[in-house]
Amino acid sequence: MRREVSAFLELEADGEARLALAISAAANYRPEDEKFTLTQSGRDVTWRVVHDLHGTRLHVAEISSGRAQVTYSATIGATADDVEGDEADDFRYLRPSRYCESDALTPTAVAEFGGLAGAQLLSAVSSWVGVQLAYVPGSSTPTDGAMRTLLSRTGVCRDFAHLVVALLRALDVPARVVSVYAPGLKPMDFHAVAEAKIDGAWRAVDATTLAPRSSLVRIATGRDAADTAFLSTRGIVQLLDLNVGAVADVLPDDDLRDLVTLS
Repeated sequence: MRREVSAFLELEADGEARLALAISAAANYRPEDEKFTLTQSGRDVTWRVVHDLHGTRLHVAEISSGRAQVTYSATIGATADDVEGDEADDFRYLRPSRYCESDALTPTAVAEFGGLAGAQLLSAVSSWVGVQLAYVPGSSTPTDGAMRTLLSRTGVCRDFAHLVVALLRALDVPARVVSVYAPGLKPMDFHAVAEAKIDGAWRAVDATTLAPRSSLVRIATGRDAADTAFLSTRGIVQLLDLNVGAVADVLPDDDLRDLVTLS
C-alpha cells in the first residue's frame, strides 16, 4: 500500500513565538519525497527536528510577529520499522493521565468487559464506545477528558480514543493515543486512534470506524492528546487555516474483530 500524506497550516503570531509541529510521519517509516517547509513574509524560516518517544518528530522553530505558512508532504510505502519501546511503556501506559482517567472508570470497565481478553476485549471496547458516543464535530472542548466524554455521549476522534484508552487501562491493558494521517477519513483532518498492547504487540483501535486501520500513518504517540497535539506554541499564535490530505492506492476493508498493527 502506498499513501500520500500532506498538511498545510497558516499561522499568525502576535510577537515572537516558538512552534513545535507534530505533523510529519513518525521516524519508523521510510518516506519518499518527504518535504517540510516553513516560511514567513516569503522567506524560509530555519527549523530543527526534536525526537520524542516512539519515533515522533517535532519540527521546532522560532518565528516573529506576523503570518507564517507550514507545508508538509510525503509518500509512505507499505513497510515500516517497529516502533521503539521498552519495559517502561507497560507502566507508563497503564497509569491514569490528564485526559484518560482510568482510575475513575474502573467500575464501568469491569462491569462491561470483565472476563474478556485479547482481540475479543479490543473488539468489545471499540464497539461499546462506538455505540455509546455520537461523533459530532465541535461538540467537545480541548480540555475534555474521558469521563466528561462518557457523560456527554458526544465527541470527536480524540474523545473516542481517550475513552477507549481509559477503559483498557482500567482493565490492566497498556493503552495509548496515536495521532495519524487517515486515508478514507471524511471530512479529512488529522485523526486520533488508540493503541493497546495485546500479547506483546501494539494493536490499533478506532471506535469511530471512520477510516481503515491498516491504512493509517502514525504521526505522534503518547499518553493522550497532551502528547500528540499537532501544534504546540510558546507565545500567542492563532491557527488561521488547516488543510490535511491523505490518500492510499488501496482502501482495505476493516473488521473490528481483527488485530491490526499500524505500519
